[in-house]
Amino acid sequence: MIKKLTAFYGAHPVQLVLLVATLGLAGYSAVGVLATPAWLRVLIWFAAAIVLHDLVLFPVYAAADGLLVRAVSRWGLVNYLRIPVLACGLTFVLFLPGIIGQGAVTYQAATGLTQQPFLGRWLVLCAAFFAISAVVFALRRLVARVRP
Repeated sequence: MIKKLTAFYGAHPVQLVLLVATLGLAGYSAVGVLATPAWLRVLIWFAAAIVLHDLVLFPVYAAADGLLVRAVSRWGLVNYLRIPVLACGLTFVLFLPGIIGQGAVTYQAATGLTQQPFLGRWLVLCAAFFAISAVVFALRRLVARVRP
């Protein structure tokens, strides 16, 4: 039965179940957004995010990745730099409101703390990403030298 379904569908049935579940979750989210009075704002924000990413950001980081590959590929460092840079970029987006102080009054009222340490903590986190990557690179080079 599974082999027939796999032959008909082209992938394992679990993939089909996950696809249907994902579409159901997306549909539920869409209904939730459309039920709010600000659905037009959400739609405009989403469209602007798509345009900004696809027309501005993607070419920028694709070009930066091309430069990285040309600069360090002979040493085998590409992925040891790519992964921490990606992690730093994603955590920057996550911490950006705190780094720039957006919502500082609300944050302080809710927690009793300031947003002052956000930038320092993000920089320490980025340093840890690069340090872990450097250690993994050094260990892999060491293992490669020990093995014949």
